[in-house]
Amino acid sequence: MGNNNENQSEKQEKLVAESHSRMLEREKESKVVKKIVLSIISVLLVLVVILGFVGYRYVSTSLEPLDPKSEKKISVEVPIGSTSKEIAKILEDKNIIKSALVFNYYVKTNNAADFLAGFYQLSPSMTLDELITELQKGGSTDPSKTILIKEGYTLDQIADSIAKSTKFKADEVMALVQNQAFLDQMHKKYPKLLDSAMSAENVKYRLEGYLFPAVYDFSAKMTLDEIIEKMISKTNEVLYPFYGTINAQGKTVQQVMTVASLLEKEGVSYEDRTKIASVFYNRIAEDMPLQTDISVLYALGEHKEFISIKETEVESPYNLYVNKGFGPGPFNSPSLEAIKAALNPVDSSYLFFLADTDTGKVYFADTYEEHLELKEKYIDSKLEK
Repeated sequence: MGNNNENQSEKQEKLVAESHSRMLEREKESKVVKKIVLSIISVLLVLVVILGFVGYRYVSTSLEPLDPKSEKKISVEVPIGSTSKEIAKILEDKNIIKSALVFNYYVKTNNAADFLAGFYQLSPSMTLDELITELQKGGSTDPSKTILIKEGYTLDQIADSIAKSTKFKADEVMALVQNQAFLDQMHKKYPKLLDSAMSAENVKYRLEGYLFPAVYDFSAKMTLDEIIEKMISKTNEVLYPFYGTINAQGKTVQQVMTVASLLEKEGVSYEDRTKIASVFYNRIAEDMPLQTDISVLYALGEHKEFISIKETEVESPYNLYVNKGFGPGPFNSPSLEAIKAALNPVDSSYLFFLADTDTGKVYFADTYEEHLELKEKYIDSKLEK
């Protein structure tokens, strides 16, 4: 009997111990589960915060102009019957806005409506409100196109570009830019810009260098006179802030544009161009010819990489191997950067420069001896290999 009670007591104690052990296990599991749940909730909360922030940033930036500094105008066609959602997609595809979704909701939130079909000239710098206003005004029924004038283009190349984009032929362009009545009319409208060009001697084309490199919008209704004047007007607009500086430096617009046109072709970086400008002005001061290949190529009327010694002797007022000074006038249409470099040469005693054709790096020298050493090191040694 006593043994039975003892066995029963042992069993009960064992059961209690097992029950207690299971309770401890469950409590342990519960704590682990809670930790896991809390970890998951924490991760989800972080993700929600991150997604919220990303979403907020996306919407905020989408409400701002895509590129506030852009001066580009993009042709956009809004077909008849287009919904605001379809127009938003067109604007996004044309890189006018960042998000079609945000634009569409913005339009609905502001109860904007009555968008009209047509052809528009829109810019990534425009705000959503400005775009809405334009779309409510209505576009043109005449699709505008563009003419691309690249930096460093000559008048002949510009004429070809105009011919590719318009109904006008290249020879019509060249005839107009040489028409005295048209030249007189432009001179009267833009005297500060064209005074020195019109009085220059031995000039091939009076307007060489004065059709600014840019992308121009035009419509089928525009005349050739209007297209060319638009390019002249752009040059005047670009140069307007520099007229005082040009006068203060004792230069003419023709001289500055001539040097800038050489810098456009001779240098790539602004820093190199300011140093090359210094070389040119130093050589002028020393009564030395500029000896630039760009002038020879223009005199020859050719576009190629190398010129021969014989070609440097070509008879032309534009040949600056033979003739001293700046030459009659510009050799192409220079960029704003080249114009700035022409007005801001570094203070140096450089008289020579050459470019490593492999690396594009430009080397400068004060003396002819130094120049020959650089030529041997970076030009001749490579030709010998």
